[in-house]
Amino acid sequence: MLQNRITDIRGLRVGHATDLRLASGVTAILFDEPAVASVDVRGGGPGTRETDLLDPERTVERVDAFVLSGGSAFGLDAGAGVAAWLAEAGRGFLVGTMRVPIVPGAVLFDLLNGGDKEWGRYPPYRELGYAAAAAAAADFALGSVGAGTGARTGRLKGGIGSASAGVPGTGFRVGALAAVNAFGNATIGDGPHFWAAPFEEGDEFGGLGTPVRVPPEALAFPARALPGAATTLAVVATDAALTKAQCRRLAVAAQDGLARALVPAHTPLDGDLIFAAATGALPLADPVVDLARLGDVAARVTARAVGGGARRVLRDGPARTRRVGAPGRIGASAGLARPVRRLIGPHRNVAAEAGRRPRPARRLAGGGRTKPKSPPSCGSGVAARSSRAAFPELGRRRAGSRQRRGERPWGSAMVEVASAI
Repeated sequence: MLQNRITDIRGLRVGHATDLRLASGVTAILFDEPAVASVDVRGGGPGTRETDLLDPERTVERVDAFVLSGGSAFGLDAGAGVAAWLAEAGRGFLVGTMRVPIVPGAVLFDLLNGGDKEWGRYPPYRELGYAAAAAAAADFALGSVGAGTGARTGRLKGGIGSASAGVPGTGFRVGALAAVNAFGNATIGDGPHFWAAPFEEGDEFGGLGTPVRVPPEALAFPARALPGAATTLAVVATDAALTKAQCRRLAVAAQDGLARALVPAHTPLDGDLIFAAATGALPLADPVVDLARLGDVAARVTARAVGGGARRVLRDGPARTRRVGAPGRIGASAGLARPVRRLIGPHRNVAAEAGRRPRPARRLAGGGRTKPKSPPSCGSGVAARSSRAAFPELGRRRAGSRQRRGERPWGSAMVEVASAI
């Protein structure tokens, strides 16, 4: 049964690992069999792993997985976790008697979203990567989860979106997954309409269509301009049999989807890129015309996935912000002084993604709550953290206790990460 997700492409699974206290996470896209792949990078500030080998001239043609992660450069460690899981499963490019998992990846910037990034000597993304690979399945969550946990767009909370569609006149299908953390805006001005609305199927974006007139302010350049602090990452996949060069052309075509769904896109402030993969189930009847058809659909499903990354959070529960302290300053050299706010909204955690139910918080007689006695494990060494621990403004006693212990209080280094609509 088709789900309107990238996993409608047979032989592909997606898994998330989410850490709410960190306000970040990892998304892994695994292939049951190695897939031909390539990439197209358009943003001015990308953070990538093993993308050079995806050039058509390189020797290795197929990949075992892709990994998308928060954490900026720290998040590149997630690829090692996914590779470790694949190695345990006996997957990888055969070199003599050894197999080396091929896991290209990319990261988005979510370091200033209010999560606790004081992780010590080593960041947690390697373990999150392993957990994401272990949780991979055909059915996966959308919205504020995995790599989209701490993401945002110009005006809205960002997140994970996905879509798929058949290619008219052929038996092919194309799917897309996007982690939307864009400098640009997904909506037209402050209204409810999405730039991707012309490509909507059903009521993906609320069924509102497009406004009669686009207001001039909707085209204004966003005021929030922090170089390297925004990125939209996407993966497109098809069941067609493509060469590495043809996958590259598919990725190039799919970039049009970013420009259709985000305004502006591909700026020097973004690290926008698109991975493309082909499982090879169906051969092309016409190498030129069929590739053009695939590219046309890839652009449309990418636009829908990007719009859905923002729309999903609004549909499941609007992202809201709440002032929890006095304005703070993010570092001596950042030059930012903003009201400190907390993101509140629907989330999932590692345990939920791995199929285990998190232990609920105990309710006190006076109506308050305490955190779970011991956070459950997802079976990969990564503890799931409750939303209570992630957002301590829901109980100010926690923030006060941190201050009394001399720790850095929550909210001393945060920026606004969501806007109500």
